[in-house]
Amino acid sequence: MIDQLLVIVGITALVLISPGPDMVIVLRNTLLGGRRAGLVTSAGILAGNLVHITYCVLGIGWLISKSILAFTVLKYIGAAYLIYLGVMSFRAGAVPLVARPEGRGSDKPWFIQGFINNVLNPKGTLFYLGVFTMVITPETSASTTLILIVTMNVICAAFWLFFVLTLDHPAVRRSIEDYQQTVHRIFGGLLIFLGLRVALLER
Repeated sequence: MIDQLLVIVGITALVLISPGPDMVIVLRNTLLGGRRAGLVTSAGILAGNLVHITYCVLGIGWLISKSILAFTVLKYIGAAYLIYLGVMSFRAGAVPLVARPEGRGSDKPWFIQGFINNVLNPKGTLFYLGVFTMVITPETSASTTLILIVTMNVICAAFWLFFVLTLDHPAVRRSIEDYQQTVHRIFGGLLIFLGLRVALLER
């Protein structure tokens, strides 16, 4: 189990630090809505991870990876959602990157954005399918599987907590707010680019 644990820790860390749709959406929401928005978005992403894990355990992930139609539908819906968010960022224009007061407003949009962004990302399907094919195999005991799954989620939660707290540091926020319009455009460009990249993704 130690070998499996080390592999899980390594590949999970590598995937998390690689820029992707999840990182961009947490970055965007933290700067727009503050620490709470970033943490709630991260919670949505973690919930999305559980969806990926659940269908991989049930074997549905394998079916998605083998079905051209299912994979293509998932791919284009995910791409369209990212492009939509990118266009919205461009339209935000000169809206200040000022966090709304903590405790006010609904957390629902942040959570839903993180959840949908994660679930509709076909790369997430392929990542978890790889984990449940090469690391967690049918021969892996239920207790070991549970430990490995919990380890993945603890690492993810710790990473997003550190990421959001770093972004919400006053010095970091002030530096970014000085270039708010440019930041909006960068967010928009990154999200649209990632959407197009997902649309072109091969299995």
